[in-house]
Amino acid sequence: MLSRIAIIFCMLVLTVSVAFSDVGPQLARLHYDGGGDWYNDPDTLPNLVDYINQHINTGFSQEQAVVRLENPDLFDYPFLYMTGHGNISFSEQDARNLREYLNRGGFLYADDDYGMDEAFRREIQKVFPDRGLVELPASHEMFNCFFEFPEGIPKIHEHDGKRPQAFAIFNDHGRMMVLYTYETNVSDGWSDAHDTPPEIRRKAFEMGANIIYYILTSN
Repeated sequence: MLSRIAIIFCMLVLTVSVAFSDVGPQLARLHYDGGGDWYNDPDTLPNLVDYINQHINTGFSQEQAVVRLENPDLFDYPFLYMTGHGNISFSEQDARNLREYLNRGGFLYADDDYGMDEAFRREIQKVFPDRGLVELPASHEMFNCFFEFPEGIPKIHEHDGKRPQAFAIFNDHGRMMVLYTYETNVSDGWSDAHDTPPEIRRKAFEMGANIIYYILTSN
């Protein structure tokens, strides 16, 4: 039997070129423990949805969901987003729930908003102790599936001036379950709260569209 997540993904794949009605599936923001600011830039997902509904003809709801890992509603959302600047803490049950969600077809996008790298790497290892984060090369399909990013993940915010990196965790069949972006902060470019130059902001939204398009058509 297909999981709820798989059914939602199937519905969305069938409608990549035909928009939904005004009310569609929601993208979800993860409310995690540990003290980090999971809630920062609350307009990121609504702004991304507005962009992807227009440019890749998805039909996501403009209203984001907020979900905790212990909430059974977690399995109603095909896309889970997390960001922040500080600490993250997953209990053993949280890690089991997230692992089940991802194994059953869910997708997690984690975007380091400067300062969550150490905590995220530590906590995601609780979820998949036998799977490591693999850096994606610029040739990966996600960077060329809709908009073209020949150099890979774009640099949106300077942070420490290091090169931007994208990492992923895959299942045994090659399906991407987790995407983690570091030293780029793609999702800051989706928010109205920052003075991001228009050209850089356009790249951020285009990269967001690629992420969604990739998981809908490849997963």
